[in-house]
Amino acid sequence: MQRRSLLKLAGSTLALGPLAAHAQAFPARPVKLIIAFPAGGPTDITMRQLADNAGKILGQPVIVENKPGAGGTLPAQALQSSAADGYTVAQIPLGVFRMPYTTKINWDPVKDISYVINVTGYAFGLVVPSSSPIKTWADFVAYAKANPGKLTFGSTGTLTSPHLTMEQVAQKLGLELTHVPYKGSADLMQAVLGGHVMAAADSTGFAPQVESGKLRVLNTWGEQRLAKFPDAPTLKELGLDLVQNSPFGIGAPRGTPPEVVKRLHDAFKKAMEEPSYVQALGRYDMLPNYMDSTQYQKFAQDTFSREKALIEKLGLNKPS
Repeated sequence: MQRRSLLKLAGSTLALGPLAAHAQAFPARPVKLIIAFPAGGPTDITMRQLADNAGKILGQPVIVENKPGAGGTLPAQALQSSAADGYTVAQIPLGVFRMPYTTKINWDPVKDISYVINVTGYAFGLVVPSSSPIKTWADFVAYAKANPGKLTFGSTGTLTSPHLTMEQVAQKLGLELTHVPYKGSADLMQAVLGGHVMAAADSTGFAPQVESGKLRVLNTWGEQRLAKFPDAPTLKELGLDLVQNSPFGIGAPRGTPPEVVKRLHDAFKKAMEEPSYVQALGRYDMLPNYMDSTQYQKFAQDTFSREKALIEKLGLNKPS
């Protein structure tokens, strides 16, 4: 009787097939997490903490690789040539969903990524040097109207959320601004502090420079004012019906076994709940923003459609 039970158990294990066996063994070596922005910025700092937490849960290190440039879309592109085994995953910023409308690519951001988990979103704002004669948002608008094309602002890349939000603002107010793209927050902060641009549109990686008195916040872009910058009005308060928090998460190559996606999801979800990650986010007024794999896949589809309308409205779509 016992032998028959053992044989039955062995048979049922075999029936699960190689995918289940693979998932049970996963991960047998370190996992690589590619992120879209340079070392030292808010994305890098928060994602490294998340990776450290997830590595302890998975029993293998999660190694962060920075791949900045191209508006934050290089990690998603890297997934297209990576093995679908769960050992390479990538941050998926919102700019990924704009790619087919602005650039010629041979892959689909919705269909060709296995969406694992959404983890957070950015808090954004616009800053100027403390020494700038532009003291308020009203000053910014007045200068831009009086000097068409002369007011320069930097962002973390062409067609990123900071860039496009400023394009929307300019369109609504009839402003002509000059955009200067950088690879990430660290480079952008050096540029605005060095006087290479007059303003910077960024996630709250600018917080340390504001707190040290080097930069001034003109506005922030959430539903409500940020606790760290209570005197800075939101875009909505300034009469612009805009909210931008740019959710992002983690994706794997298309065809990654569902069991492996679930293993990654569960590990990163637990990693998100660790106080160390919540505290890292809090440094930049970011909050956990959890979506499971199914919810994140739907978010990708919905965002893909919405971004098409935005790109067309701003006239930034690629020539047909």
